[in-house]
Amino acid sequence: MDLKSHEPFWLIKNGLLTSYPSLQEDANCDILIVGGGITGALIAHQCVSEGKKCILIDKREIVNGSSAATTSMLQYEIDVPLFELQELIGAEGAIASYTVCNEAINKLGKLAEKIQSKAGFRAKDSLYYAARKKDTIRLELEFAARLKAGFGVQWLSQDEIWERYALKGGYGGILSAQGASIDAFCFTHELLAYNVERGLTIFDKTGLESVRYDTDHNVVLTSTGAKIKSRKIIYCTGFETVNLIPERFVDLLSTFAIVSEINTEQYKLYKDLLIWNTSQPYLYMRTTDDNRFLIGGEDEEFQNAERRDRMIEKKAQRLKILFNKSFPDQIFHTDFTWAGTFGVTKDGLPYIGEHKKFKNSYFVCGFGGNGITFSVAAMDMVSNWINGHGHRLDQWFKFGR
Repeated sequence: MDLKSHEPFWLIKNGLLTSYPSLQEDANCDILIVGGGITGALIAHQCVSEGKKCILIDKREIVNGSSAATTSMLQYEIDVPLFELQELIGAEGAIASYTVCNEAINKLGKLAEKIQSKAGFRAKDSLYYAARKKDTIRLELEFAARLKAGFGVQWLSQDEIWERYALKGGYGGILSAQGASIDAFCFTHELLAYNVERGLTIFDKTGLESVRYDTDHNVVLTSTGAKIKSRKIIYCTGFETVNLIPERFVDLLSTFAIVSEINTEQYKLYKDLLIWNTSQPYLYMRTTDDNRFLIGGEDEEFQNAERRDRMIEKKAQRLKILFNKSFPDQIFHTDFTWAGTFGVTKDGLPYIGEHKKFKNSYFVCGFGGNGITFSVAAMDMVSNWINGHGHRLDQWFKFGR
């Protein structure tokens, strides 16, 4: 499955940062990580930190899947509002899910600092505003739920949103004092390189063809003909996991994004802010670390990559129109346009854990708009599992829930 198209901004901005060899000889390890995006990099970092011998493989160039197309808005807010999630799974699970995403942003910031990342991690506020007047009722319910749960939020009126941000059409909104942005493509390369120095072995252009699941280990046949014997496999294959697991557990959507030309003066007002709204599908916006504006949204049901790609120009024009309506005093000159594929679940939560059909294996699938923060949360979960313990989030993130 092709998870991106056209010219994702991060690929052009960064170029080819690192290249790894394909696997040409049989190998063995404690843990085999399948998938070289940001999820695989985070899980590899955790496993290496646990002293495990790890191999990571990817069928493409490293970080050339969906991590190259992400808009990298780091939010604790899940696609399903907190007050609705409480009704779906109960208050305990809903608050725990929001809390772990909240904590994940801080953890990612500390990790970026630890590895001396140049990927532009920046802490930001997050504004979630009502795109229609009737949406304020549900948004006020969400505000009350977050406030009761102890999250740092404040309510902004329509006038306050305009006065602070010159944003038109926001009929009230929730301002959260927790959020961030990062260049996920660059950060993933940095994190992998950091762990290669600590013993991680990486092979790209090495796909997983088949697996023989034995009692205490697995043997993977790769696309190069070489085999890997491992005690555990951790699948970090994102939306392509639908090709592995037979039952339908996630719906795939296409999302579209555009990035402006550099305009330092124009966009500095928004450099510490993430913006998204209650539209269906919702619109989301942020600035980049080199003073551009990034806009995403206009989601469509994913059918095939060709159909998605044919829609890019039309969707890009629509996103620019929405920007102009939202910021009538700003000018947007489009520099990059692209599309990506992502998954949504029935409750907005990821699928992280074991699957009954895969022995000695775990899956880390951070679906929805919180893929990165869910993957950070999975680091602790994986640590518990490989040390023989459960995790408090298992029951809410498991398959078959």
